[in-house]
Amino acid sequence: MDLSLSTKNVFSSALRFAMSIDTLKNSPELAHELKTSAQEQVEFMLSEDDEVRLLVSREEVKSVVRLGISSVLSTLLDRLSSLLLLPEEFDVLNDIEWLCKVLPRMELMKDLVFKWADVSSEILVIAQNCKLGVKVKLVEVTGKVLEAVGYGVVIVPCGSRACLLKLWLPFIRRLKTLVDAEGSGSEYRMDEDLCEFLEGSMVSLVLTLPSNDQAEVFGEWMRGIALEGVKFPDLSEAFEVWCYRSKSAKRRLLEKCDRLASENLAL
Repeated sequence: MDLSLSTKNVFSSALRFAMSIDTLKNSPELAHELKTSAQEQVEFMLSEDDEVRLLVSREEVKSVVRLGISSVLSTLLDRLSSLLLLPEEFDVLNDIEWLCKVLPRMELMKDLVFKWADVSSEILVIAQNCKLGVKVKLVEVTGKVLEAVGYGVVIVPCGSRACLLKLWLPFIRRLKTLVDAEGSGSEYRMDEDLCEFLEGSMVSLVLTLPSNDQAEVFGEWMRGIALEGVKFPDLSEAFEVWCYRSKSAKRRLLEKCDRLASENLAL
């Protein structure tokens, strides 16, 4: 019992420093070093310590993590809104990326996904005025969220899934155009791996949506191709699936109507 309590205290303390809940305000450099060390310690304990894997199911540990998620996202919004988040200062976005790596091991990724969905509208309004590098980093983080939802790691209500995709798809498409316009000499790029990752996540996500929401997404996607010549992301695979399903559904509906009509005539 004493060992378990000691492990819980160490792990909880490491979590608090790793998510900047506790920090050394008078020594920024030491605080950053301590946070990095705490993040490494949390990763190590999650992968190597059997006691920790049992501790993560305890409510007091979950509460620390949820507090950290709220704190990190609040810091992100504050820095974005005050335009203090420069391309050279990605600490808070790096922290969110780190959370995306460790939260699935704790079965708490859903808490970050739901919070990200809640603040996405606010982030996108503010992000319009941000530097290109900040926008790219935001998209990298959003890709982790879209992946978790699209591949079923986190189960999200249908309306929230649709909203998440409809909010971020136009932003990601416009950003790809801006980045490409900068040319190969730009330090901010959406490389092939990132584009494939985003595209795969969005294809998987759109396939989970109801037909009407899919139709809206595909309509926006095709308008972008026709009016702006923006081919990214390539949703043609998902569009073909939607066309096939829609055609099959229409055929089944007509068959059912014909059958009901025949039954009514027989009566």
